[in-house]
Amino acid sequence: MAIEPDNRPAKASGTYRIGGDLTVDRLGYGAMQITGPGVWGDPKDPAEAVRVLRRAYELGVTFIDTADSYGPFVSELLIKEALHPYAEDLLIATKAGLTRGGPGYWRPVGRPEYLRQQCELSLRHLGLDSIGLYQLHRIDPQVPLADQLGELVLLREEGKIRHIGLSEVTVEQIEQARQIAPIVSVQNLYNLANRKAEDVLDYCERNDIAFIPWFPIATGELARPGGPLDAISTAHGATPAQLALAWLLRRSPVILPIPGTSSVAHLEENVAAAQVHLTNAEYETLSTTT
Repeated sequence: MAIEPDNRPAKASGTYRIGGDLTVDRLGYGAMQITGPGVWGDPKDPAEAVRVLRRAYELGVTFIDTADSYGPFVSELLIKEALHPYAEDLLIATKAGLTRGGPGYWRPVGRPEYLRQQCELSLRHLGLDSIGLYQLHRIDPQVPLADQLGELVLLREEGKIRHIGLSEVTVEQIEQARQIAPIVSVQNLYNLANRKAEDVLDYCERNDIAFIPWFPIATGELARPGGPLDAISTAHGATPAQLALAWLLRRSPVILPIPGTSSVAHLEENVAAAQVHLTNAEYETLSTTT
């Protein structure tokens, strides 16, 4: 599905107010893929990464999600290079709590002093005085949750972050966290082909918590020739990935998909998904097929 000239297609995805006060267009951009292989080091084409980020905003994307561990710090620095000073309607969200030992290596570290250090570095690398949405990338099982979130509460009280989010958590963990601090977002693996976090999504919808599905455009066997996505793709002139994003946007008003890419052409294809409107029958077909 092509983008119409002089259009900001992400606007067709509708809006959501994160934390009740940060309004973003629901179809966002995930900035993990603008790094090197294994989410490590610089990208092969840094100039293209900058173009991708600038083009995302031109297309109406007002929610960009990153993390200190992407690179590490490569993603945040590229965002600053491409978009700073930031437009008033642009929200840059970042995360801390995973350390890197090399390509593809991730280890949770949630010591309070580490989380504070990473927040200070993210503020510097992004060129921000305050981070609108700061997410605990993983709960560290070696550190009491009250200590991890307690440090984020202190950072919020100091004005260095505005809202607190979680990533890869269960309903029970969200409930435990909400006894310590207000939680405005949850970022879990969820897509058309993998709905294991369905209970977490339902909880978020009941409690008006933003649900940010990472790896949102996986389609699996649904995209096989003759499969359900194949027929609907033909009917809409859309790709299976666009339909996967359209399904997520239809699935719940609290879902904020963040497809990522290092290519402007792929970015434009992804954002055009906001203009794909599934019929009730098409939505039900995809929802009941796994």
